Amino acid sequence: MNLPAANWREWGLRLRLLHPADAPRCALLLLSLFVVTPAHGWTAWGNVARQYFPQVDFSRPRLADPLRILLQLVWLLLVKPPRAQGARRPKPLPYLLEFSRHALASAAGQRRRAEVWLEARFPRMFDPAHLRGSVEGFAEHAWWRNAAIRTACYLLAGLLGVVLVTTPFDEYSQAVFTVVLLLMALWVRRIPGPVPTLILMVFSIAVSTRYIWWRTSSTINDDSWPNLIAGVILLGAEIYAWLVLLLGFFQSSWMLERKVVPLPADASLWPSVDVFIPIYSEPLRVLKPTVFAAMSMDWPPGKLRVHILDDGSRDEIREFASQVGVGYIVRSEHKHAKAGNINHALGVTDASFVAIFDCDHIPTRSFLQTTMGGFLKDEKLALVQTPHHFFSADPFERNLDTRDKVPNEGELFYGRVQDGNDLWNASFFCGSCAVLRRDALMAVGGIAVETVTEDAHTSLKMHRRGYHSAYINLVQAAGLATESLSAHVGQRIRWARGMAQIFRSDNPMLGKGLTLGQRFCYLNAMMHFLYGIPRLVFLTAPLAFLLFHAYTIYAPALGLVLYVVPHMVFSVMSNSRMHGEFRRSFWGEVYETVLAWYITLPTTVALLFPGLGKFNVTAKGGVVEEDHVDWSITKPYLFLLGLNLLGVGFGVYRMWTGPANEIGTVLVNLFWVGYNTLLLGVALAVARELRQVRVSHRVQSRLPVSLHLHDGKVYPCHTLDYSEGGMALELPEGLRLRLKQNTELTVSMRRSGRSFALPCRLVFSKGGRLSVRFAGLSLDEEMALVQCTFGRADAWLKTTERKHEGTPLGGAWDIWRMGGHSLWQLAQQLFSPLGARSGRWVGFWNWLGSLLPRQPHIYRNMK
Repeated sequence: MNLPAANWREWGLRLRLLHPADAPRCALLLLSLFVVTPAHGWTAWGNVARQYFPQVDFSRPRLADPLRILLQLVWLLLVKPPRAQGARRPKPLPYLLEFSRHALASAAGQRRRAEVWLEARFPRMFDPAHLRGSVEGFAEHAWWRNAAIRTACYLLAGLLGVVLVTTPFDEYSQAVFTVVLLLMALWVRRIPGPVPTLILMVFSIAVSTRYIWWRTSSTINDDSWPNLIAGVILLGAEIYAWLVLLLGFFQSSWMLERKVVPLPADASLWPSVDVFIPIYSEPLRVLKPTVFAAMSMDWPPGKLRVHILDDGSRDEIREFASQVGVGYIVRSEHKHAKAGNINHALGVTDASFVAIFDCDHIPTRSFLQTTMGGFLKDEKLALVQTPHHFFSADPFERNLDTRDKVPNEGELFYGRVQDGNDLWNASFFCGSCAVLRRDALMAVGGIAVETVTEDAHTSLKMHRRGYHSAYINLVQAAGLATESLSAHVGQRIRWARGMAQIFRSDNPMLGKGLTLGQRFCYLNAMMHFLYGIPRLVFLTAPLAFLLFHAYTIYAPALGLVLYVVPHMVFSVMSNSRMHGEFRRSFWGEVYETVLAWYITLPTTVALLFPGLGKFNVTAKGGVVEEDHVDWSITKPYLFLLGLNLLGVGFGVYRMWTGPANEIGTVLVNLFWVGYNTLLLGVALAVARELRQVRVSHRVQSRLPVSLHLHDGKVYPCHTLDYSEGGMALELPEGLRLRLKQNTELTVSMRRSGRSFALPCRLVFSKGGRLSVRFAGLSLDEEMALVQCTFGRADAWLKTTERKHEGTPLGGAWDIWRMGGHSLWQLAQQLFSPLGARSGRWVGFWNWLGSLLPRQPHIYRNMK
């Protein structure tokens, strides 16, 4: 074909008007031109083609040009171009992402319109108060007090469950079953209260158990060893996840929400308490606020004794203890780490009860009055545990910017799981922010030393002896979270290894003394930390088919969708209903992905050799000098990411060359690989450590204070935030002060009718906002600052104000957004010539960079 110049101009105009969605047509056009255009026609059409493919020199074809053209076509298909000249340029947003957002918004609009139509015709069915009253009235009916009726209903429910799980359905019947159950679940989900939550749990258990039955009985391919091995490994991981799901439902099915037991009005009846603050290598500035707050707790002075347990035997700690008048305990032999430190202190003190705080956990003045009442009411009560709250951001919150937006990793345990444990008398000791009865502790030989999670093991021993425990879900102390991902991983490795040691050496399902509920609660706590191998299996399972053509699930693609999707949807829906205030959907998989590689080996070794391993201290109070990527800790994420990207390439190849009847299976596995890739992208984002040079972490709070100037003037104002080092103050509306930097000021605060004056210096002043830094505080002034801020009884009350996540779509959007952004940043860093670490790699990186898509020239002129 030899086109005249006029036709070339016409083709050029058409190319200029092409939309990125016409990329496939561009491909066909270019292919035809490459194949049929004679050599003297290249220059004419090349002028137009260069506008869409600026990285390709069509006058000098290179071997990698087909790959460059393919990548550019994909980029044109997925990436939104800028608007016309003069219009505001939008952020680059892939068309698939934009389509997903519009589709979700459209679906939500359709659902709302359907709800409005149904509510207008069936108002009682959509009245939450009426529905809750009906459901709870039925659940509390007098019929259920009859043992015969209850037994008959349980037997009938069990029989129906067996039939429901084991009855084989064809694809049409399975689809109808899923749709009917899903419609019922969506209606039940609208009803407030705990009873509908139990109904959703039953739905999820039925669907997930049916899925496991189907997987076990119908999807294992034993025609070859690769198929059999791959299928059995994945099935084992799925059975583990199913068991954890069932145990989690049992453990958190109902929250006890224990109330505070008041103390006797006569303070002479209050018992004596020893406060233990173990420390090893943590800095003194971290210890000081905890000691000051512990000394200030509201308790009869003669019955409160604070002790620093210094396993580091440092002179500065000894001098500080002497200055403030608290006990200082050291030991000659440093065996068994923190557990041995506490046990030694038990031998040289004698109070009836022991309160334990990590050196960075600052208690409020009301801690003992909140926790001690139950001990006087129940002589068998051996432990009262309160939540661990952190006023500094952990690595996930800081590096992903999710502080106060997404519940952190620990909120599910302290917000829901421990409250569920308390229903079964199985809430356990967490190492800090707790009070223990000395007699019960000594009855089990003190703090357990056989494992590195001495806290949980100690409570297990006390429960075996018939002692009771209690959990009060009211934050009464706050501390510092780990500063870096590496420290966070190290802490979780210790927890995982310790729980595996207990599982191996003192398994809760064996031995005497525990109720069935206690056994299940402890079992779930230990099995949770065995997720390393199953999570790695889920991150690599689709590669078995994409790379090696091994069938991990021997079933048609439609069967996979009809069984896998309901299993996932119902489990996500029920967990969102139960835990939506404490854990955003899909974030549990993020945490597991980050930690799975690192806990796999320690937990496996602990199961085989429970005596191995030593206690490691979690570093607190550090700083991050500058933004950086912790490449050391990202190696497993990069390795797994590379495998999954390789799987994507093989999946595209199989789509192109494989048989038509496997296209559905390839698509399912590609979707799975894509999800794993996004999870790994989020893991890489967590490893991008952001700069954190503030030694004292700020706590946002609005407290009344008075600002004193040297001329005698006093201005009432409020704090915006505070720390051990300074405050941000907000002046009354309309008031402006013109002060120079480093002006000496005084801030006064009140506590228990007393006023405390704290000298400070002005850091900056802007409008009605001032920032001050405390300078040269004495020990008494430091104590007063802690008492008026961190130690207030209401210091952490707002932490109980939580908002339910609404729908799981928000969690899915988080994974898509954060994972995609992280992968894009990684690609930019890897393919940038500046990312080369030595000169010999510059050429290689430049060549790789030449393969990346570029913005077409016609779009550059539209900026």
